[in-house]
Amino acid sequence: MAEELFSFVVNFFAQWGWQVMGKVPNPVTGKVERNLEMAKQIIDIIEMLREKTRGNLTKDEERILTGLIADLQMNYVDELEKEQAKENRKDGQKEESSGKTEQNA
Repeated sequence: MAEELFSFVVNFFAQWGWQVMGKVPNPVTGKVERNLEMAKQIIDIIEMLREKTRGNLTKDEERILTGLIADLQMNYVDELEKEQAKENRKDGQKEESSGKTEQNA
């Protein structure tokens, strides 16, 4: 029973992490929503669970938890890079736009 409950908790946080990273739609609204700050907090919570349960997990549970954290972290970095690239494009367009305005004046 305890193993099933642990698995449920880990999977709950994992699904929430994928959802706030925009990787899966919100099951209630059906919309893709992104909140990278929340995603980082969820990853931190799962890492804390790993630390607090260290030595009390089966090898399989430890392997699953470690793999899940790695997957979430890699996808978080990917989404963060996408966000930064998007902001850089916006900044570039603003500079280009203001340069055209100054040239036309």
